Amino acid sequence: MSKFFENIPQIKYEGPESKNPFAFKYYDPERVIMGKTMAEHLPFAMAWWHNLGAAGTDMFGRDTADKSFGQEKGTMAHAKAKVDAGFEFMQKLGIKYFCFHDVDLVPEADDIKETNARLDELSDYILEKMKGTDIKCLWGTANMFSNPRFMNGAGSTNSADVFCFAAAQVKKALDITVKLGGRGYVFWGGREGYETLLNTDVKFEQENIAKLMRLAVDYGRSIGFTGDFYIEPKPKEPMKHQYDFDAATAIGFVKQYGLDKDFKMNIEANHATLAGHTFQHDLRISAINGMLGSIDANQGDLLLGWDTDEFPFNVYEATMCMYEVLKAGGLTGGFNFDSKNRRPSYTFEDMFYAFILGMDTFALGLIKAAEIIEDGRIDQFIADRYASYKSGIGAKIRSGETTLAELAAYADKLGAPALPGSGRQEYLETIVNNILFR
Repeated sequence: MSKFFENIPQIKYEGPESKNPFAFKYYDPERVIMGKTMAEHLPFAMAWWHNLGAAGTDMFGRDTADKSFGQEKGTMAHAKAKVDAGFEFMQKLGIKYFCFHDVDLVPEADDIKETNARLDELSDYILEKMKGTDIKCLWGTANMFSNPRFMNGAGSTNSADVFCFAAAQVKKALDITVKLGGRGYVFWGGREGYETLLNTDVKFEQENIAKLMRLAVDYGRSIGFTGDFYIEPKPKEPMKHQYDFDAATAIGFVKQYGLDKDFKMNIEANHATLAGHTFQHDLRISAINGMLGSIDANQGDLLLGWDTDEFPFNVYEATMCMYEVLKAGGLTGGFNFDSKNRRPSYTFEDMFYAFILGMDTFALGLIKAAEIIEDGRIDQFIADRYASYKSGIGAKIRSGETTLAELAAYADKLGAPALPGSGRQEYLETIVNNILFR
């Protein structure tokens, strides 16, 4: 194997007292929590695009990191070098999964037939690298936002030719996902939205997005894809009005167009906060609708109004995330680090520090979320808070065995209800803090 990270040791668990920067402090893959190992609770995945491609470029400056891996960028030699580097990276961290966009894997050619030939060649190379390892594909997707042809979206485009091109990309990305044994396929609607209603037929565009998704489902099932399709809600960037604004919007969309049997949500922390929600909120909305599928594990900066894709370090947020995941019974997908190093963190060592940070953050969140659940006080408080619906008129409301007239008559006899029981938010937050920091 080509050695790109010779100076980086195998990353192992050493415990919270360790000062070794190349060691996990909380992520112990064999530790059993609530009947499952950490590795089972936390199927971590490497994002091909950020980890092997993002080099620190932003709107104000060029690359700071060297992600050439010894080859000229934009060549198949570079594409294969990224495979070598990626597998070495995952093996050193004990990461079992990866995710990809089609054009993360290979440089896009002017002709789609050539791009597809490159994808065939490189996916063969990835399959060879997978042999003898326990590394698998978590999910694949097609990049239908970077190329200028997608300036008005893919499914939502006003051009039938561009729609056909998007369909071709989805078909090939599904072929490669199935070839690599992927557990899911994601629609990341990077430009599925609009800037102004003056030139937009919203109903037409949403119907076409749904048509593209239905065609993808039908084709995927025809070639043996048995996994979940995902929508990744995104509130803004780049379009002013995104059709997949948040979990509730995306869930409503798939239900409206009869896609809910095949689709779940791939929730990204940074997208949830940009939509004005907490990460926990979009997870809960997905879970109660039976659509919590996979997670893009990152965080944003509330001082910046765009998608910063930072590696997660906020243990409180990770705890609340894992609380929702445990309550939902786990994920059908995994935890993909759609995260990138900060621009001044440009060395290979920084790549490892970032993943250690993210994996430890979610491991600690898992530990603390399990403690909150096992403590039981929050669950008991919630049960008690809604106790008035367990008997009498409340039970009749829940069972549907009452009428509006009966409820009105009941209210007449009351005269005025007592105030609802206290929400005790501060008390409950004290419990969380106590468990987090004991």
